[in-house]
Amino acid sequence: MMGKLIVEQTVKPDALLLGRRTYEIFASHWPRVTDPNDPVASKLNSMRKYVASRTLRKVEWPNSTLLPGDAATAVARLKEQPGGEIGVTGSSNLIQTLLKHDLIDEFRLWVFPVMVGSGKRLFGDGTIPGAFRLADTMTSSTGVVIHRYERAGNLEVGSFEVDERGSTAALWEDKAGK
Repeated sequence: MMGKLIVEQTVKPDALLLGRRTYEIFASHWPRVTDPNDPVASKLNSMRKYVASRTLRKVEWPNSTLLPGDAATAVARLKEQPGGEIGVTGSSNLIQTLLKHDLIDEFRLWVFPVMVGSGKRLFGDGTIPGAFRLADTMTSSTGVVIHRYERAGNLEVGSFEVDERGSTAALWEDKAGK
């Protein structure tokens, strides 16, 4: 199931957006995979790739374009152009920039049943609050849970009320018609 899902999620986007480190990892491997029957390699090697980097001066993987200037501005311009989905794989630092500028329309989160200690936060400081709705979820045979969230507008903040007895449970029961 995981292999099939990886293929599906790789071939779906029309373009790929990568940060420098992820680009370097991908560009050192995928161009060497030339089997035309490998759907992941075929797609990654032929699709448009955009690279956000402050340090790279050129990109050599075919169909790759180095985004000029500020990554958020460049990505906002890409999103305004006609075309299909732009996927992002890895690129955790780039994701933080996209979150800070409200440039993400959908998340595909893969939650693995392991604990590795401290690590990078997905939603770091500066993330703009926003609402998402769960569009799909599935669990692999190895326990990996894959969620797909779509944008659902602005974040609406709820509140807790406490009744005269100091209980929130009574209010929930009253509102549920009990």
